[in-house]
Amino acid sequence: MTTTTPIRPRERDALIQSLRAGVVPRVGQRHVQVGRAPEVEALVTDIGRIADGGSAVRFIIGDFGAGKTFFLHLVRSVALEKKLVTVHADLNPDRRLHSTGGQTRSLYAELMRNMATRAKPDGGALSAVVERFVSTALAEAQQAGVDAGQVIRMRLAHLTEMTGGYDFAEVVGAYWRGHDVGDEQLKAAAVRWLRAEYSTKTEARSALGVRTIVDDSTFHDHLKLMSRFVRLAGYDGLLVCLDEMVNLYKLASTQARNANYEQILRILNDTLQGTAAHLGFVFGGTPEFLADTRRGLYSYSALQSRLAENSFAAGGLVDYSGPVLRLTALTPEDLYVLLTKIRHAYAFGDPSRYLVEDGALPAFMHHCAARVGEAYFRTPRTTIKAFCDLLAVLEQNPGVDWRQVLPSVELAHESNPDLAPLEEEEPASLASATQPGSAGDDDLTSFRL
Repeated sequence: MTTTTPIRPRERDALIQSLRAGVVPRVGQRHVQVGRAPEVEALVTDIGRIADGGSAVRFIIGDFGAGKTFFLHLVRSVALEKKLVTVHADLNPDRRLHSTGGQTRSLYAELMRNMATRAKPDGGALSAVVERFVSTALAEAQQAGVDAGQVIRMRLAHLTEMTGGYDFAEVVGAYWRGHDVGDEQLKAAAVRWLRAEYSTKTEARSALGVRTIVDDSTFHDHLKLMSRFVRLAGYDGLLVCLDEMVNLYKLASTQARNANYEQILRILNDTLQGTAAHLGFVFGGTPEFLADTRRGLYSYSALQSRLAENSFAAGGLVDYSGPVLRLTALTPEDLYVLLTKIRHAYAFGDPSRYLVEDGALPAFMHHCAARVGEAYFRTPRTTIKAFCDLLAVLEQNPGVDWRQVLPSVELAHESNPDLAPLEEEEPASLASATQPGSAGDDDLTSFRL
């Protein structure tokens, strides 16, 4: 049921442009959210558990174009409303969960850059979180009539017991000193360290006097430290959202994949065993990333046993409590509601400006079903893009009837370009020898034994 509340032009334009491009809108998501109520409720329960001092981990599994990224954005917005801090990033060849060449540090830095709170939902909230920690400590010290530095040291003492916690506490203490004496350079250096932007220990030691930095080997430890720190700053916990996990599936090296899967196993064990507090993880991936026994998570036996789905949840029965949450397909009824919401958003929330009447929506759905079958609501991205394109043509060509335009709307099956074709595995030495332009390949192009 659409409302008659006007939609601001800026919000409407950003929403429609995102939908036409096939990407998840950053603003206006509430105007087009439909279906998947049980899945959302399951994640809301996880968020409540995190806020109560527990931990949670979920693997959001869905086909390419099924709405995983939109769902992750929705979960993050719910977490922000529940007074959690969120961090999010997409994995790519330069950002992984495990590496030795700086890719993991790069992932951590991206997470920290995208840190969001309810007051700063668009990211860049790390400085505000540290500032809030200092402000609450100052207020507590003033109320108790004691030295502010003493209060801060007492509060940070809880962090020093954790791996990497001593230097973490020292950096936050350096931020406080910079705040106290008005040294903006020291404050900036502390935030830079917390964002994992120092690449060498020497540079960090000269700026802050600490002997360690956030590097590839301390990724998970520092996320656990950050979850405790945001609690000290007055928030209820930390939610980590990682999308495009299929990039781990695409790694050609078995050794590199298994090292990343071991990191996932460590995260899974920590959260399910309760050793992490006020911390949650949400991973977004395709069915191949999960279930492929040759390259996916199921190729790692320890993960396969932990992520195995409930065998009793069959024949129409469901279980939303396990770590794996498969996104169900939108029903045709859900898609009809979605199209009505897109039409409403396109008209700036004014029913008098609708470009098509109600009868055009089922006709459009029938057209899509005739072109691509049931995939038009199972992976709705192509359908949404086509509907927005139809509205754009009608808007810019006044007087044209939608019945004339509809037959020319073309749709294609949604396919995942990340999975086809996948490179076959080969030994590293052979790979380097056979790649054109690689080191040692100046003259030799072929050889025969």
